[in-house]
Amino acid sequence: MNRQTLVASIREKKSFLCVGLDPDLEKMPEHLLAAEDPIFEFNKGIIDATRPFAVAYKPNVAFYESQGVKGWQALEKTVNYIGKDHFTIADAKRGDIGNTSRMYAKAFFEKMPFDAVTIAPYMGADSVEPFLEFDGKWAILLALTSNKGATDFQLNTQLESGEKLYETVLRTASKWGNRENLMFVVGATRPEYLKQVRQLAPDNFLLVPGIGAQGGSLESVAEFGLTKDIGLLVNSARGIIYASGGEDYAEAAGQAASKIADAMKAILSRNH
Repeated sequence: MNRQTLVASIREKKSFLCVGLDPDLEKMPEHLLAAEDPIFEFNKGIIDATRPFAVAYKPNVAFYESQGVKGWQALEKTVNYIGKDHFTIADAKRGDIGNTSRMYAKAFFEKMPFDAVTIAPYMGADSVEPFLEFDGKWAILLALTSNKGATDFQLNTQLESGEKLYETVLRTASKWGNRENLMFVVGATRPEYLKQVRQLAPDNFLLVPGIGAQGGSLESVAEFGLTKDIGLLVNSARGIIYASGGEDYAEAAGQAASKIADAMKAILSRNH
């Protein structure tokens, strides 16, 4: 999905919600465990209930890899079931030497029809460039994450430049791609940094996890992160997919997604 189509989808739905599909067999409703493919059945229910409110879906690949071959099959069925009307992100956090990254890119862009892959940029340009060689596909680079350990490296000030590491990532990586194929991950739990992020990446889309269960504020993210083309995909996983642990899990997920989408609609009505 190209940028024009993504922006059009956001404007049409008046939502920039991304639903994280992180299926944990220990948390999903018990009645699904007897299904031939519990993970896919769980995802199918979530997707059906949230389609009207979401513009994107983000399966976290670890939850599928952990189940071996069956998990990979569930992931492939999931992304195919989502279809082409929603932006799809393989949250795989890949990042390796160039020829290995090329194989990762082929896996998610050719063997599975994902629109984007999350990437750790630590190994530099040659580890990211293979993902940027596919038309209509996106690389989403980790810049400033929402986890506690982000302070170990990302906020450290470098002696030579005086920049924090995440600032160097944004400034340098912005030259590798463009606003049509490069996004950045910026956690919602650090909205105070979004103003600086926007100075370094004014036109790139940001994938923002951390609202809901992690405590991030949608209002703060929108205040500092919105652009004229919206420029945000805000992800919620646990707060939606585990809104209920019972047989009404899909209905509860739809209600949770609708609530977030309503808040986004109100924000966009004030700003766009």
